Amino acid sequence: MAFDWLEPALQARAEQGYLRQRHCQQYEKDNIVCINNKHYLNFASNDYLGMRHHDGVLQNWVEGLAQFGAGSGASALVTGHSQAHLALEAYLAEGLNREAALLFNSGYAANQALCFALANASTEGVSIFADRLMHASFLEAANESKAMLRRFAHNDKTHLQTLLKKPVSGDKLIVTEGIFSMDGDSAPTHDLVAIAKAHDAWLMLDDAHGMGVLGERGLGTVEAAGLTQDQVPIVMGTFGKAIGTAGAFIAGSQALIDFLVNFAKHYIYSTAMPSGQAVATLASLTYIASDSSRRDTLYDNISHFRKGIERAFGQNAGVDEGSGLMTQSTSITLRASNSAIQPLIVGSPQKALALSEGLKARGIWVPAIRYPTVPKGEDRLRITLSATHTKQDIDVLIDALSLAIEDRS
Repeated sequence: MAFDWLEPALQARAEQGYLRQRHCQQYEKDNIVCINNKHYLNFASNDYLGMRHHDGVLQNWVEGLAQFGAGSGASALVTGHSQAHLALEAYLAEGLNREAALLFNSGYAANQALCFALANASTEGVSIFADRLMHASFLEAANESKAMLRRFAHNDKTHLQTLLKKPVSGDKLIVTEGIFSMDGDSAPTHDLVAIAKAHDAWLMLDDAHGMGVLGERGLGTVEAAGLTQDQVPIVMGTFGKAIGTAGAFIAGSQALIDFLVNFAKHYIYSTAMPSGQAVATLASLTYIASDSSRRDTLYDNISHFRKGIERAFGQNAGVDEGSGLMTQSTSITLRASNSAIQPLIVGSPQKALALSEGLKARGIWVPAIRYPTVPKGEDRLRITLSATHTKQDIDVLIDALSLAIEDRS
């Protein structure tokens, strides 16, 4: 029978502890999520500032729907590019001090579009040097494109320089993330800028998890670090996390954006994002820029969580910022992270699933993150904090985590 290997493949994944299943959300508001008619305190959302339910954002989305309709009706190069898209692109370009910006339907599409377009259109070849923990969307495209892909150890500047010294043909592109999606740590951006300059390479920053939470106006890593277009020629950011809507963008020189309009198939052949979505996204960005209170609360919550973990697990729970690990007598490790992403490394998919179930039994929603999303042996709980969490919410999480770990000991 054709494709009779499907069921065995699923069975093998289940036996390894890696089988994925969806959970249908029936309701979510104020960090309470309802799944299968049960309510949980949600510590798994990327909505770091709580902007999904912001009244101003919702109102602008409704007004955008009324003006432009539910969808865009066509690809951007046909009739799908509206004044709402143009206004959002102009805001991003001006705020990031780039010449231009281009909208995409997702961060996945933006990364793939850029990688395929640059690598496959070049006549001289492109060599990509990517952080080992770079988003899978980019790594997959780099592997399948005509580019030569070399991966350097996570945030390892020495390893990167060693790879760059080896002879390659064509242009060199260094790619990294602003805030890493699974570990929550940050790239050494200023060092990478210097390395790129020394090796005549371009630097690309995937800032999916930095947008909204970093910078004076919430425009991410390049704004916070004051990085110019010459220093970071390519910036990718998404709207589906801290901004609270959906979609993504790439910002850079006018030549880069014009090139993508002509060579990026994910842009050329995709229906444009709904204009109402663009209106709501611009509203969210301008609100974040005008009021830092949500960002301030988020970072206060991050500090409260990490201090609470240290208290809960006693003297052995001191955070070693040098190695990025928490040494403790229990079976979990907390990575060093000053972002909303707080990873608790458990070490096996079975243990991660058991700890997740222990939290679920106590009304806390934190799914297990397992290979291949993270490397083997680094299966974890990926706790995400939000500005809309209260101190009491965080204390409840820590208490539940302590009890769930006791269950397994």
